[in-house]
Amino acid sequence: MSIIRSWWSVAAALVMMAVVGVLAFQNLSGNGQPAGIASGNGRIEATEVDISALSAGRIASIRVDEGEFVTRGQPLVQMDLRQLDAQKLQAEAQLRRARIGVQTAESLVVQAEAQHKAAGAAVEQARAGADAAEARLARTESLARSNVASQQVLDDVRAAAREALAALASAEAGLAAAEAAIGTARAQVVDAEAAVDAAEAAIDSIEVLIADATLTSPRDGRVQYRIAQEGEIVAPGGRILNLVDLGDVYMTFFLPTSQAGLVEVGTEVRLVMDAAPGYVIPAQVSYVADVAQFTPRTVETAEEREKLMFRVRARVDPELLQKYANYVKTGLPGVAYVRIDPAVDWPESLSNLVQ
Repeated sequence: MSIIRSWWSVAAALVMMAVVGVLAFQNLSGNGQPAGIASGNGRIEATEVDISALSAGRIASIRVDEGEFVTRGQPLVQMDLRQLDAQKLQAEAQLRRARIGVQTAESLVVQAEAQHKAAGAAVEQARAGADAAEARLARTESLARSNVASQQVLDDVRAAAREALAALASAEAGLAAAEAAIGTARAQVVDAEAAVDAAEAAIDSIEVLIADATLTSPRDGRVQYRIAQEGEIVAPGGRILNLVDLGDVYMTFFLPTSQAGLVEVGTEVRLVMDAAPGYVIPAQVSYVADVAQFTPRTVETAEEREKLMFRVRARVDPELLQKYANYVKTGLPGVAYVRIDPAVDWPESLSNLVQ
């Protein structure tokens, strides 16, 4: 009887263990975590920035090394400036010439205005002479009708009157020419001033190119690698350095349909890196793809639809990254844990967050 009781005790213990195992299995999501927490494998990534030349030229110097931390606005690369400096000197010479041209054109305006005044005075003088000649002609014609003046005198007076009228017409033509000369001189002033503006714009453009020849960092980050070396000639847009923005670090992973559908932007995520399994990094979902990846050929059944995988991105807090910038390395593999059920508490293994 004692043997039978022993067997019943063993059987009861096995049943209890089976029940506990079933309950434990039901409370797990298949990845060793509670059912309200999903996980996916991924790698640490960061926004990359290429430092490129705006225009073609030779690299004079590269002021940073691979792996070096840089700050926003820090000079990184200096392009050769000799050709741009020569172009600037040429543009400055053209500016000086254009300014002299303005002065010359303004002098021509003054000269033309003086000539216009002289021509106006000549017109007045010729008009007075013409009026006098016409009056003399009228008197002479009256005297000739009374036989007081001879025909010869009348003819001479008529000729003088015609000469006076011709002189008036010539003076008026000179006045019109002087007015046209003023217009031409003023147009030359406008043209010379436009040349000054063009020369100044050329200098400004060259100065912009000179400023752009010093390539600065657009943000805080770290130099990943050099693409070109000092002394090389690069084309417009040619890449020289590659930076990684340590303020925008994230992990991309994939979740199946049933889990991805429960994930919202802003959902809490915790990252555990393979290289440092004892540290839990807090993050938040910043992106959930609206198009599935790894799509099977047919999605007619629920089983096939469950094979659809959606890309999810979890972004690490930038303030936390600033504290541990020296430890951030892109490409490191790890696991992202997402709490898809807010009512579920994080397990103890994911509770120790990096502060």
